[in-house]
Order: sequence, then C-alpha cells, then structure tokens
Amino acid sequence: MDEAMRRYSILRPHLDDGVSLVAAAHAAEVPVRTAQRWLSRFRTDGFDGLKRRSRSDANTRRFPDKLVALVEGLALGKPRLSVAVIHRRVTAVAESRGWSVLSYGSVYSIVRAIDPAMVTLAQDGPAAYRDRFELIHRHRASAPNALWQADHTLLDVMILDANGKAARPWLTAIMDDHSRAIVGYLVFLGAPSALHTSLALRQAIWRKQNPAWPTCGIPEVLYVDHGSDFTSEHLDQAAAALRITLIHSAVARPQGRGKIERFFGTLNSELLPELPGHLTGGKPTTHPKLSLHELDTAIGSWITGTYNARPHSETGQPPLTSWCADGWLPQMPDSLEDLDLLLVMVAKPRLVRRDGVHFQGLRFMSPILAPYVGESVTIRYDPRDLGEIRVFHKNRFLCRAISPEHAHEAITLKDIQTARAAQRRALRQKINERISSVAECLLDGSPRRKTAPEVRPRRALKLRTYREDD
Repeated sequence: MDEAMRRYSILRPHLDDGVSLVAAAHAAEVPVRTAQRWLSRFRTDGFDGLKRRSRSDANTRRFPDKLVALVEGLALGKPRLSVAVIHRRVTAVAESRGWSVLSYGSVYSIVRAIDPAMVTLAQDGPAAYRDRFELIHRHRASAPNALWQADHTLLDVMILDANGKAARPWLTAIMDDHSRAIVGYLVFLGAPSALHTSLALRQAIWRKQNPAWPTCGIPEVLYVDHGSDFTSEHLDQAAAALRITLIHSAVARPQGRGKIERFFGTLNSELLPELPGHLTGGKPTTHPKLSLHELDTAIGSWITGTYNARPHSETGQPPLTSWCADGWLPQMPDSLEDLDLLLVMVAKPRLVRRDGVHFQGLRFMSPILAPYVGESVTIRYDPRDLGEIRVFHKNRFLCRAISPEHAHEAITLKDIQTARAAQRRALRQKINERISSVAECLLDGSPRRKTAPEVRPRRALKLRTYREDD
C-alpha cells in the first residue's frame, strides 16, 4: 500500500495539474518508461494497478521433488541436524545418484519453509506441540464465586524464620475467576500441604475484618492443581461438606491456571523487588530483614490496596468492582465454627488440668471445662491465631477456650516459635556470661600454686644384642 501511494504521488502532477509525464518523472527522478508503465496500469486497473505485482511462482519450489523430500526428512528426524550437516548429506546422495546438487542457500530455504508445528511435533514431542500450537479455550466464569482457582508459588524473596535464619517462603493464593479478585491467601514456610490450602480457603470463604476486602462466600467450583496437597482426602471431604465441586487440572498442563500464574508474576515483579531480601538470579540483592508476619502484612496490603483496587487489563474493571457486581449475596457457612471444623484440621490430644488446657506454652480456660478435669480431650486450633482453641470430648464439641493472658491479641504459632528462639538465645547468653565470669575468678582470685619440680624424662634403655643374635 505504501508503494502504491508513492507511485500515485509521482503521477499526481500529471493527472491533476496537467504537468507533462516527462517533467513529472524527471522531478521524481524516475525513468520515463517506468512512469509510462505506471500510468498505463493506473488507467486500466485504477489504484490497485500501482501495487507491486508478485511473481506467479513466488511460493512454488523450483527444486527436484526427490531432493526436497530428502532435505525435509533429514530436518524432521532425530537427533536434530544443523543445516550444514543436512547440506553435506544431501550433496553426497545427489552426487552418488547423478542428481543436481543443491546449494547451501537452497537447503536452508527448504528447511526454513517447513511448518514450525511439524518441526516441534517431530523434534520436541506432543507435549511441546500441545503447549505451543494446540488451541486453548479461554473461559471466564459467568458470575462471582462461580469458579475459584487455587495454587502455590515459591516467592522470590528471603525472610527471617523463627530462629533468625534466612528462609524462602511460599504463597498460596485463591482467585475468583470472574472478577480476577484475590479472595484469600496464606504465606508460610515449609512445603505446601493440605493444611495450608485449608487455611487459605478458610480466609477466602469467611468475612474479612478489613472493610476494603469484602470478598467472601462458598464457591460453586474450586479449580486446583494435581499436587498431593490438593488431592488429599481432607480437602475432598471439606469440599463435599461445603458442596463445592472440586476440579483438578490435568497433569503437566498449567494452561488452565494461567490467570493465577499471571497474578504470581505480577506480585513477583511489582511488590517483591521493593522488599529487603528480594532474589535476583537466585541470590538476594539485599539482606533479609522481614519476618513472616511482616511479609504477610505487606502482601495483604498490596492485594487489598493495589491489585484488587485497580482496573484489570482483561476485564477493564477493578477486581473488587467486578466481584461486587450488582449487589448480589454470596452463600455463607452457618458459622465460623462449622467452617473451622471442616477446614482447620490441626487436632492435638490434651489433658484438662485444674487451671485449664496447656498448649504451646499458653493456658486456655473456659468454665465449661470444670466437670472435665483429668479427662482427655482433643483440641483444634488455627495456627494463624492461637488466641483461642476449640475443645472436643469424645468427638463432641465442648467449648471455645481462651488464653486469658492474650484474650485481645492474635497470637500465631510463628510468634510463639520466635519468642521461644529469643528466650533460648537470651538464656544461652546468660550461661556464657556466667561461665566466663567463673573462669576469670579462677584465674585471677585463686592462690598461685607452687610450681612442681621439673621432672626429667628417663633415658630409654638401650637393647643389648649378642653375637648369637646376628
């Protein structure tokens, strides 16, 4: 199209202003014969006549079919051969059969003309072909909470664990497919497990205390990975009790989780580079400083204040706006206790003492426990909030016991582990100080002992030999 416009601009003085064709051609530094040919085409075919004509045999090969088939067969075989190797082998075959020899450029053009999908399928196998060339169905749920996606990722940041050592955390995120809103998440250390998925799902389903994060409710479908943490019997039972259809993605097929994978990429590229301990090329650019709780707070603030609040590139609306839609009412569990019984499955046997139930260095009390002193009970707790526990006796719910010392605080299991590690370090420092002070007293304050007389070593006896021993 640009070439046709250029030619028309050269002919325009002759067509519109009456300038001679020779003068117009000289002014544009174009041969007169070329300008005459353009004018003839324009008068015959109009503007299309000024377009560059392609050769009728432009896309046809002018090589012998046998050599073309030989080149393509070598290019599609295994192991993958370079064009130079293919050219040498084809040349040897052509000379032995008396055929015309192809140049290196001809062999290169034949190899380049092969369908890339065919090359991928032949060289890399069906999995690579499927990921690159097969059609995919881009599906979007019709309404909020119709479909949720859940997945884990290893974050590109280093933090300090309870013992003050650098560790790389994981993130479990749950996304609403319709609105792209993040409805729940969990930051943790250690390998992903069914408990981590349950805790993230618990946060996603129940109402949040943050008014800027209104997402909640029971989804109709939960789409998860095929990992062992997502295929656990506990998650299946919880999904059945909540009437959630649990769908697992195909093995080694990450395409169906592309939306939540994109969220992970956005988090790793936008938020984590601003935090201390960010990893680049597998190494931290700065020293790790954040604790697990501080990283959790940073990610939560970014999700509610930035990701969920700004317009999404595909939907054109902020995720929260899309999720709220026209003021619909999400389906909720009957109570938080019922939800915890299904999802929070950390159960420990304990003995009811006169002062309550002891767990993780804390004491939990409830008046309902009075008749059960000396009885064995089972407690269930949320590792992210140890302010209270739920007590069961013979699989029957008794009460919610609260730690009186921390009744108005949210205590996590990591907080307790951090406090324990700090206490151990403090005690170890005191022990070292005591030992060093004792050693100094022994050296400085003790009376000097008389030095013992030097004991000369006895001279070793020389073994005598006799003539008979020779």
